[in-house]
Amino acid sequence: MALNRFSAPTRAWFEASFAAPTAAQEKGWTAISRGEHTLIHAPTGSGKTLAAFLWAIDRLATEPTPPTGERCRVLYVSPMKALAYDIERNLRAPLTGVHNAAEQLGQPPPRINTAMRTGDTPAQERTAMVRTPPDILITTPESLYLMLTSQARKMLASVEYVIVDEIHSVAGTKRGSHLAITLERLSELTVSPPQRIGLSATQRPLRAIAEFLGGGERVGAEWKARPVTVVDAPWDKELEIQIVVPVEDMIRPEETAPAVGDPDEPGRKSIWPAVYPKLLEMVMAHTSTLLFVNSRSLAERLASEINRLAGEELVQSHHGSVSREQRVEIESRLKSGELRGVVATSTLELGIDMAAVDLVVLVESPNSVARGLQRVGRAGHQVGAPSKARVFPKHRGDLLETAVVVERMYAGAIEETTIPQNPLDVLAQQLVAIVANETHSVDGVFELVRRALPFRDLTRSTFETVLDMLAGRYPSDEFAELRPRLVWDRVEHKISPRSNARMLAVTS
Repeated sequence: MALNRFSAPTRAWFEASFAAPTAAQEKGWTAISRGEHTLIHAPTGSGKTLAAFLWAIDRLATEPTPPTGERCRVLYVSPMKALAYDIERNLRAPLTGVHNAAEQLGQPPPRINTAMRTGDTPAQERTAMVRTPPDILITTPESLYLMLTSQARKMLASVEYVIVDEIHSVAGTKRGSHLAITLERLSELTVSPPQRIGLSATQRPLRAIAEFLGGGERVGAEWKARPVTVVDAPWDKELEIQIVVPVEDMIRPEETAPAVGDPDEPGRKSIWPAVYPKLLEMVMAHTSTLLFVNSRSLAERLASEINRLAGEELVQSHHGSVSREQRVEIESRLKSGELRGVVATSTLELGIDMAAVDLVVLVESPNSVARGLQRVGRAGHQVGAPSKARVFPKHRGDLLETAVVVERMYAGAIEETTIPQNPLDVLAQQLVAIVANETHSVDGVFELVRRALPFRDLTRSTFETVLDMLAGRYPSDEFAELRPRLVWDRVEHKISPRSNARMLAVTS
């Protein structure tokens, strides 16, 4: 049994809190406890986040406490700030539980502290974090990049575990390519390369995602992926999805709903007057509801109309322009029952723990099977709980797409992730960041970036062309106003920063 690998306090807390480990936890702990890079693929509500954290927490609790400057040993990277805040809250249960269990067993209770570093973190907290690093640091890809490019990088040298959550959401984007180089930079900085643990509920093909997580090394002329253990722990997540069309004829919605101008399609008859009352009815019939839309303007409009029809504030909108304080307040009010629902864009679609949500409503097609499953999975976000969802297509074309997407959601037919290859704009920014703190050899930097999967086939000539541009060697006088970003010593084969390199790296 995988739990036998843990210390007595950790095991006692887990057994008192849960009936048994899930498949994701059993298989995940087996690989993680052996020190293997691990990719855990399991549905929402399978306990995979705890699977990633618990072994690291147990190590922090049982191993000697290092000097103050070397305490940061666990790094959690979240693609969404909302998810990062949620993880920080959710860690309190195991940390407090293991602490109390140790006391009850007569053992010295561990003192494990956490901190969060995102774009919302005040400067005073960032400075204090560098002086007194936390045991567990929660951050985002962008903030991790900024820390590695600043004086805060020294606190990361002691990192032993890196947990990349919802890895599928970044792997197929330039943001993921950026993160891949950042992880290689972190491995260069640390005393020993940290163990990488990736998590996702919706990813395919697993081997490509595993290679993205682990990166690789050049063996002769070939790129060889680092070994990554894939823990594929699927189980039948019960879905209850219905497509709702509140009018009898989507061509002539005015026959069953008043004719008004649709803000999305000015001058046309609208389906919205029939949608709003139906949404209100569903919100009122459930304890808490998440309504997903694909734009900020629609999120605000839906929230306003539902509240207007209800005559009171039942829901609030949640999107990327909402401040940190507002986001935290909205999420807390939903969890506490003060709000009946939240109208959100992609800000709440990733693994944020909204355990009380009993209905998800998608207003218009989610556009992809992976996104649809991710959003629907917010309902019933507990082990064994079903996910209940309703989908409202906006027009006939949307209805057709919705029907196809929902059918593929039931079949689990997730789209394949395609990893970008050699995005040179990302390479240029990372090159400036790499040399911002010190001089590097050209060969060393070339090998570093080629360890990241998106750049494994990067040629020397292409690499040097990017270096030429950054060093101020432009193809014509038309680019003369562009300032060089670094200095390339072609005799000594070194690249070093110009005086403004760090500022450019962190502000671009």
